[in-house]
This record gives sequence, structure tokens and C-alpha cells, in this order.
Amino acid sequence: MAGLLGTSSSSTAIFVSRPLYSTSKSSIPSLSLPFGQSHGRKLYGGVGVQLKKGRSQFHVSVSNVATEINPAEKAQKLTSEESQRPVYPFAAIVGQDEMKLCLLLNVIDPKIGGVMIMGDRGTGKSTTVRSVVDLLPEITVVAGDPFNSDPEDPETMGTEVRESILKGEQLPVLMTKINMVDLPLGATEDRVCGTIDIERALTEGVKAFEPGLLAKANRGILYVDEVNLLDDHLVDVLLDSAASGWNTVEREGISISHPARFILIGSGNPEEGELRPQLLDRFGMHAQVGTVRDAELRVKIVEERARFDKNPKEFRDSYKTEQEKLQEQISSARSNLSAVQIDHELRVKISKVCAELNVDGLRGDIVTNRAAKALAALKGRDTVTAEDIATVIPNCLRHRLRKDPLESIDSGLLVIEKFYEVFS
Repeated sequence: MAGLLGTSSSSTAIFVSRPLYSTSKSSIPSLSLPFGQSHGRKLYGGVGVQLKKGRSQFHVSVSNVATEINPAEKAQKLTSEESQRPVYPFAAIVGQDEMKLCLLLNVIDPKIGGVMIMGDRGTGKSTTVRSVVDLLPEITVVAGDPFNSDPEDPETMGTEVRESILKGEQLPVLMTKINMVDLPLGATEDRVCGTIDIERALTEGVKAFEPGLLAKANRGILYVDEVNLLDDHLVDVLLDSAASGWNTVEREGISISHPARFILIGSGNPEEGELRPQLLDRFGMHAQVGTVRDAELRVKIVEERARFDKNPKEFRDSYKTEQEKLQEQISSARSNLSAVQIDHELRVKISKVCAELNVDGLRGDIVTNRAAKALAALKGRDTVTAEDIATVIPNCLRHRLRKDPLESIDSGLLVIEKFYEVFS
């Protein structure tokens, strides 16, 4: 996405050397990166952990760092992108405004904390989430790093990259699109967290760590379809990573931690089972999706889907202009987000709504403030209004209310009623 952070077609990588402000040396294991020996040759491998007999310490090295992108690799990358399964355009999705708004706000401000989408089967939940891929901006990552480390943010750096920057080494960086990683229901814990690289253990005799899906999702999006059917042990892993932002792996003589800060997006059908409250609370926003009842809209959805199935490329090209406008709007909102202000009086009223609804914890207050600011930025304003808060507060608090089995009123309506009671 050239409009947001620059072009991704640069033929050479950019070198940066940036010191860190405050990082505890004692908290970082002894690591070294042979970047100076990686120039001019083709390299393979991930994070190798070489164990020496009689010693408990280990040596970690990132050995798959590329210093430049040659034209052949660039052409191969473009060809592979074109050959990927076509994605339904986000701008072509009819209706489902609540779900689309929640996804857009999370792209603008990832710190909102993701979105949980619950609704009837066949309402386009998975299609809409996957269509967000086209709108994702580009980010700067350290080349060859399996954890998508940010060369400027210590919170999202792997320990190897952090140690290298502390030593003043120059790291090659490049622009890449934000990842969207699918977490399948049948995934094993080893595949999610990472495990021993068996192939390298057998061929080279070293204990090497093979990063999992959480490493790939760092600084990106982790999407779980049918999240309410996810196995309990995987739910525990997601809870731990979502709470700390780090994933710790303890496997056969290897102990390694890496950053795992991701936007968690889940979808599911409430008829197939409820979600554990602990995991539900980790989602910043909650969107409810219903079946479209308007006959004209249903016909339009069917016709649009038929056009897409007949010729995906032609269908995507017909929405190219709208997609580009949406990308520019998101780019502008992301760049202006830090300038958006919210009055103290509005903050107090938001907290009063949360308190009177007996919302546990302060996540509801924080997420509502963030979502309102993101919505104001999306609309091109630098000040949050009560209307912005009214739009997002049901999605931020609906899933945080205590469930009353005898209550027949939708929890979103309860939030709206309390909002107008406080803000009037």
C-alpha cells in the first residue's frame, strides 16, 4: 500500500542503526548476530540454537537476513501475489455496517484490541474479515527476522534484534504488508507456539527453534474462525499471549520468548456454543451480525457474488477505485490519530456509563476512548463528539456486561439506554 508508508517496490533494503533508550541488559540472554557475514551469499535457516556440551547457556543466531531484493526476487514476489486466491473486495460487501466499522477502527488503531464477530451462519463473517487484507497498510520490519520485529519499537522486537541494536549494529529493514494469519481449529499447540526444528536436529545436530503462528502474527492480525469451537488448551495459549504480548516456549532444552502482539479477530455462530468469558473480554470490540431481510438487498448480494465467482479479476477491477479511496481514508486516519482529542467531560461520562453498567475492570473505558478517537480520525476530525461515542460504545461494552439468564433485552440496547441517560 504505497499511499500510507511509502512504496514497497524499492529494489534495495534500507539500513538503520538506532540505539535503544532503556533496556535492561540483565534481562536479555547472551546473543549474537553474524550480519556482517551474510552479504553476497544465499542463506537459509531460521533461529538456530547451538548447544555446547557442559554449558547451560545457548547461542542464538538469525541467519536468513537478506540485504537487498534483486529484480528476479521482486518479479517472483509479484507473480506469487497474482497467483494467490482472489479476495472479495471490502468495498463490495453489502450491508453489515457494524462489522465493517469495527474492522476498520481496528486497522486504524490496532491497540483497540481486536473484534469478536458473532452472527448467523452464511452472513459473510469470514468473507468480510478476509477482505480486510487488501486494506492493510505497510509496516517496517527487520529483513529476515521471523518475528516481524520493528527496528524502532523495543516492545515488538525479538531479543536477537534488540541485542544487535544495543551493540550498534546496522540492521537491514524493508517495507511489508501487515500479515493476516489464520488459526485453524485443528492446529496443534506446537504449530501455534513454535517447536523444535526436527529437520535441522536430524541433519545438522543442533536444537533449532521453529517459530509458530504466534510469531508470524506479531504486529499483524490473528484470525480465528469458529472461535467458540476452539480447544481449551489453545484458548489458554491465546489468553496468555494476548495478556502479555509475548509468547514463551519451553521445549526439549530450549527456552525462548518472542513478541506476540497481534490484533485478535474471531468469528462464530452463537448457536454452536458460548465463548469463555476470559477470552471474550480480550476482544476490544464485539459486533453482532444478522441475516439481511430486505429482498432487494438479498438479490444484490446474490448477483454480486455470482459476478465475483464468474470472473474474480474483472470484479475486483470494477471496485478498484473505491478500494483505493478507502485505503487513502485509512491512511489519513492512521496518520492523524495522534492529533485527535477527547474532552475530559466526555471521558468522565464514558467512565460513568461503565460504572453504572457494572462493567468489570477498566478495559471497557480504555477501548471506548480509543474507538471513539479512531472513528473521529476516520471521519477526518480532530475532536471526538458524543455522536462518535454513541456509535462505538455498544460494541465496546456489550460483551463485558454480566449475563442475566432471565434478561430478554439485548445487552447492546442496555448500553444505549444507559448512554442516553448519562449523556442527556
